[in-house]
Amino acid sequence: MDPTELLSSLGQKYSPDILRSATEPKSAQQLSEELDIPMTTSYRRVETLSELGLLEDDEETAEFGETGQSQTLYQRNVEEIVIRFEDEAITVESKEREVADQRLSSVWDDLSRSIGGDD
Repeated sequence: MDPTELLSSLGQKYSPDILRSATEPKSAQQLSEELDIPMTTSYRRVETLSELGLLEDDEETAEFGETGQSQTLYQRNVEEIVIRFEDEAITVESKEREVADQRLSSVWDDLSRSIGGDD
């Protein structure tokens, strides 16, 4: 994660609000409505936050919008971000949400049972 890009993105209007709100899977449209953000801005912020690895697509849950089209749902996958300003560098550390860890563990358990025959 590029620290300068991260700082720039987090400094954009609505980005912190989206991260706070995305504790459960939500579409860009839902975030737009919930946070009173213009729709195009919501999509741009969600895309940027996803590219930085701060939001993830929730592939387990599908949702259909008002037009009947499938919508991608996004969920925050970090619990905290620590930014350090050191002598000659800026460093970033992030702590993943436990929910994301539990989901991965659940997938691994399911995979192990199907391969190992653990009926």
